[in-house]
Amino acid sequence: MNIQIPNWLIILGGCGQIFTALIYPYIRHQVFDWYNDVKQLKPLNQEIAKTYGRYIQGLNFSFGLIAILLPNDLKNESNLAIAITGLIAAYWVGKVATQIAYYPMYDIPKKHIFKIGSYGMNALFVLFAVVYTLLFINNVF
Repeated sequence: MNIQIPNWLIILGGCGQIFTALIYPYIRHQVFDWYNDVKQLKPLNQEIAKTYGRYIQGLNFSFGLIAILLPNDLKNESNLAIAITGLIAAYWVGKVATQIAYYPMYDIPKKHIFKIGSYGMNALFVLFAVVYTLLFINNVF
């Protein structure tokens, strides 16, 4: 299968992933009041939660850098391109699936900006899932 994915779309996705990494602390603090919730955990569990938050932030940033700096390498059909695009596709498809399955049951604060932001972030997550899934399919077939 030969799907032509333009570099600009891969780079746009990379910029979006870096944006998600940079906005992540604001969302945790301002939208979800995450830090106050984490304070209710035992100290070790607090550190584990914070560490996983940093992992997510670091992965989003790293995936973005890879997309911006190496768009041609992500679609060159090599074994490494298959592995990387498969990993990133699984990550974002999993994020979208989790978002659909679990997040609707929670209330986001009613501020208009948060509502708009949630639509924008979900659109970005779907974009990432689609772009990397298409890259993975193109690399495999």
